[in-house]
Amino acid sequence: MHLPSGSGRLLAALTATALALGLAGCGEDTPDAAPTPSASALITPGNPDSRNELAGIAAIALDRKYAALYTFTGGSGVPRNVVATVAVDGTWRVDIANGALGGSSDVSIVRNQNGVYQCSLSMTGAPVNAGCVHVAAKGEKVPRRYDPQVQRLFRQWLPVFTDRDSALAVAAVQPLDGAQGGSCYSVDSISASQDQPVDVGVYCYSADGLLTAARVGFGRIQLVRQIAGPATVQFPGPEVGGDAMGMGAPDPASTLEPSIPVDPPTGPATAPSAATG
Repeated sequence: MHLPSGSGRLLAALTATALALGLAGCGEDTPDAAPTPSASALITPGNPDSRNELAGIAAIALDRKYAALYTFTGGSGVPRNVVATVAVDGTWRVDIANGALGGSSDVSIVRNQNGVYQCSLSMTGAPVNAGCVHVAAKGEKVPRRYDPQVQRLFRQWLPVFTDRDSALAVAAVQPLDGAQGGSCYSVDSISASQDQPVDVGVYCYSADGLLTAARVGFGRIQLVRQIAGPATVQFPGPEVGGDAMGMGAPDPASTLEPSIPVDPPTGPATAPSAATG
């Protein structure tokens, strides 16, 4: 299976391996279409109330369990791999290639019963050790300085979409290029607050609640393939203390080798000449 450009470490080292194994043998042809939903899960097409239609799809999406491979293109214009996993027990994880330290490190955001964690991988040439740092309590947002943003597209905004009283303007729009069936909605904020309730943009879902594409201010994401979700998600490393990785490039000084002192000369010291006068 040919994968888009991005970190090969991501699919090799994280739980995305299960996804890769589940899709082993696939060719480089057109990605699989979204699975056919059951009749009870279908949203009636042509509903003039786009806000209610999106709320219904988001409610279905909250119950969707899957592991899916996406391509994400951000400000650099270079496609990267993203794997989103929502497990049967409600835990979830989003693995983002080159998503931290200015694009020099892979990063995972994992949510379990204890809250939200930012996880890193050991890397050659970068000051990163494998480990998962607790960055937010259950129900809270990842602090901005540790937030790769991409994970928000999968779970964080679904409760906002289901709340018909949320300050959103929703309109059905033409599907984004590459969206695999389903419906697409333009979502904007009508809140006077500078803290927007969601990432405004276009969101596309299959009728059974799988995100198939999205375009927001920080980039665009598109579904490649998906399989059923696992029983639970695992950390890619041990839980550790300390600070999580920042989003900006690391300080170059932190990657430099310590200076080596120069040994003093071994010959006899020369006494300074006395001044004459």
